[in-house]
Formats: sequence, C-alpha cells, structure tokens
Amino acid sequence: MELLNYAFMQRALLAAVLVGITAPAVGIYLVQRRQALMGDGIGHVAMTGVGLGFLLSTSPVWMATAVAIVGAVAMELIRWYGKTRGDIALAMLFYGGMAGGVMFINLAPGGSNANLQSYLFGSLSTVSEEDVSAICLLAAFVVLVTLGLRRQLFAVSQDEEFARVTGLPVRALNLLTAVTAAVTVTVAMRVVGLLLVSALMVVPVAAAQQLTRSFAATFAVSVAIGVAVTLGGTVTSYYQDVPPGATIVLLTIGVFIALTILATPLARRRARAAAAAQAGGDPAECVVPAQAGAKL
Repeated sequence: MELLNYAFMQRALLAAVLVGITAPAVGIYLVQRRQALMGDGIGHVAMTGVGLGFLLSTSPVWMATAVAIVGAVAMELIRWYGKTRGDIALAMLFYGGMAGGVMFINLAPGGSNANLQSYLFGSLSTVSEEDVSAICLLAAFVVLVTLGLRRQLFAVSQDEEFARVTGLPVRALNLLTAVTAAVTVTVAMRVVGLLLVSALMVVPVAAAQQLTRSFAATFAVSVAIGVAVTLGGTVTSYYQDVPPGATIVLLTIGVFIALTILATPLARRRARAAAAAQAGGDPAECVVPAQAGAKL
C-alpha cells in the first residue's frame, strides 16, 4: 500500500491500532459503572496538561498523562465525598481544565490555539516517534490492567457492595479504573483527539452489546470494532484528506447503527425461544442483560 511508504503514516497506523485496543478495553468497565462520559471529562482536564507541556517545553503527551491522572483521581474523590455538591465541583474541574489548556498554550513561547487543535481533534501528520514510544508504554499499562485484573474490575463495576463484602479493595480498584481511563485518554488524543476520545471508549462497547451476551465476548468484539474503525478512519483520512478523529467516530457510530439493525431479529428469536422454553416448563436460561455487560 502506498501509505505504508511514509514514516508518518506508519506511526499513525501503529498509534491507531493501540488506540483501537485500549479505548474499548477501558470503556467496557466505564459503561458498566454508568460512567460513560468520564472519558470526556478527563479529556477536558488533560487539555491543561497539553498546555503545560508547551509552556514548559516538555512532552505534551507525558504532561497530559500526569494532569489527566490527577484529574481522574479528583473525579473519584468527588464521587465519593461530593454528595449534593459533586456535580458543581465536577463542572468546575472540567471547565477549568479547558480554560487552563487554552491559557497555558497561549502563554507558551510561540504558542497559539492552532497548536492545541491537533490534540483536540487528532492529527495524523503530527504523530512523532516520541509520541509513538509514549503511546506504546501507556497502552501496555492499560492492557495489563484491563486484562490482568478483569475479574476484580468486573466485580466492582457490577456491584460495589457485593465486591466489598467479598473482600475486594473497592476504592483502590475504582481509583485504578480512573487512572487507567486517564492513561487511555492520553493514548488516544493524538489519533482521535481529546474532545472525541470518549466516543471511542463507549460506542464500540455499546455496539458489541447488540450481539454478545457475555463479558468476554463483549470485550473481544468491542476491541475488534475499535481496531477496525481506527484503522479504517486513519486510512480514509489519508486518502480523502478528512479529519481522522471525526472520521473514526462517525465510522464507529455507523457500525453501532448497522449492528443494532442486524441484532433486532436475533433478539426477537431469542425472546421467542425463551418464551417457548418457559411455556414448556423448562427452567429459564440465566441471561445477563446486554446493558449490564454480561457474565465473565
């Protein structure tokens, strides 16, 4: 393929694959925790890190990672202790993150809002070798956490009280989920952009749930969808000269719509089969609802 002759496209495609794996891998836990928009909030906070990176003449990716982790931990603490004022505190955190990013990048020598554009919406041509190295390290961390602790994270995501009774360190696992989500946001920002990354964390999972009934199957299918749309969006962006982040998100939504249409007759057949089994006196099959993410 012609695009593989260019070093910047090789870097972009590698980054796209890593984003396609990591975003749904974390998103499946956020969806089950009903925190689908958490990635969006972290993306707003990470903008301050990008601005600080330019201001301090250091790596925007690593600085965004550090600030996003602090923001994600703050979000969890607000969730625990914020009570009725929690939503106001979160709003100030999100908007303050956006304002801080714009302010810092304009204070940086030679900085302007144009420098922030590629981090907000993604850019193929600006993915450097240093960015790829950082993305690889961060993606490895995300994969290790989401696969290595999948049973514990699943239990906490499904029922915190039950997980606490069984002896799991619920607060530590919640913090780890938040930190992993923060890392995922910074992994994805060079390809999808900070303002669109939440869609890639949530929509592939929602699409996979249209077809699957178990946690393992949902995890595998959502990651496969993530890789397919990120690669497809990256290639389309190269040939059609369109924004990569927007292309990837629109492709993901298109996949969700297509799978929803295909899954409708399948769901009806399952419902008829279950009704027939109950009418015949057979015990009902234990099925976890699709929205719950299903069993391990």
